[in-house]
Amino acid sequence: MIIEHKSLELFGKHLFEKAIVKPPLRMPNPMDNEACFIFVIEGSGSVLSATDIVKLNSQEAVLLKCGNYLGRIHLGQEDSNYHTMVIHLLPEVLKEIYRNEIPSFLKIEENEQVTSNLPLIKGNELLIKYIDSILFYFENPSLATEELLVLKIKELFMLLMHTKNASDVKRILAQLFSPQSYSIREIVDAHLYDDISVTDLALLSNHSLSSFKRKFKEIYNDSTAGYLRKKKLEKAGELLKGSAENVGNIAFDCGFNDLAHFSRSFKQFYGVSPSDYRLNQMSKQLA
Repeated sequence: MIIEHKSLELFGKHLFEKAIVKPPLRMPNPMDNEACFIFVIEGSGSVLSATDIVKLNSQEAVLLKCGNYLGRIHLGQEDSNYHTMVIHLLPEVLKEIYRNEIPSFLKIEENEQVTSNLPLIKGNELLIKYIDSILFYFENPSLATEELLVLKIKELFMLLMHTKNASDVKRILAQLFSPQSYSIREIVDAHLYDDISVTDLALLSNHSLSSFKRKFKEIYNDSTAGYLRKKKLEKAGELLKGSAENVGNIAFDCGFNDLAHFSRSFKQFYGVSPSDYRLNQMSKQLA
């Protein structure tokens, strides 16, 4: 549930947004022709892309190039809200800001690979003070002139170029509006053991739900739900057999957030409970 939402505009477009949200919350975030910078002021969440997942805590940020994403806002140990700032990076706005000359870090460089499509950016002192300065303008919007907001976007890029993982950030900046295409198999394999729905996978692969299910059936000769359930339970069986990890942690590692649901599914698949399965496997090994 969104408790508070404010925005600042530049050239008629939403540029800076801040929101306070009551967790938990899951939300699709398709960005066909937009990139963005997300900074977590308070709380924790995660962002899923086609092949990656990054977890964000307070004072951490991530830079997203255009593409399809899934956002999750986590329920923390304390009943606190999630407070975030999003800075939208729109091509038409950046062209207006840099109309005289496109800076080198926004130019695409050939044969340069990104090691992480979701670089986690730790909030150093300069970045935190930058966010605080934007919060000041949210409280005093009449002071947020066009000239000041232009300078704030330029300042953001300069700060990003001086983070610890600046090399990844630079490559992401150079490819902000060049979406990368992934096959359904690559996306499914990347999120096989995440707590993810078929609808989420369809979003990340840029397909409608019906189209995704049809293509999935052609590739795997199985239903999406059936295949994912089978793979998660097979991994759970391997972990129960080969590790001393407790059942709850194994369930979580295999993409189950509900232990009771995991136990029911496991018994339906293997014919015994997870605990009995582990005991049976230990007995076989000893024999």
